[in-house]
Amino acid sequence: MMTYLNQRKGQSTLEYAVLIIVIIGALISIQVYIKRGVQGRLKSASDDIGDQYSPGNTNIIVAEHVKSHEKQTFSAGVQSTTLTNDEITNSVTKSVILNKDQEYWGGGESH
Repeated sequence: MMTYLNQRKGQSTLEYAVLIIVIIGALISIQVYIKRGVQGRLKSASDDIGDQYSPGNTNIIVAEHVKSHEKQTFSAGVQSTTLTNDEITNSVTKSVILNKDQEYWGGGESH
């Protein structure tokens, strides 16, 4: 009777081992599809952010225009300056990625 129980216990352990091997095999076989799904979601999220920044190939142009009215007076050897109106500052920033065709964005393709 004891030998029968020992054989049954070994069969149960073997069944668990086969089940674990089947699950690991299934996960390994769908690994490519899971990786593609994650990479697609990451690309979609980064595209939603906007243009990417390239430290080596980004050209930034900043144009700043300052407009002010001031009154300068000079009396008794002392010069003084006072603003007659508020100072107005307009700045425009534009960034352009140079050599975009030669830029490496990761993966196997260039954008």
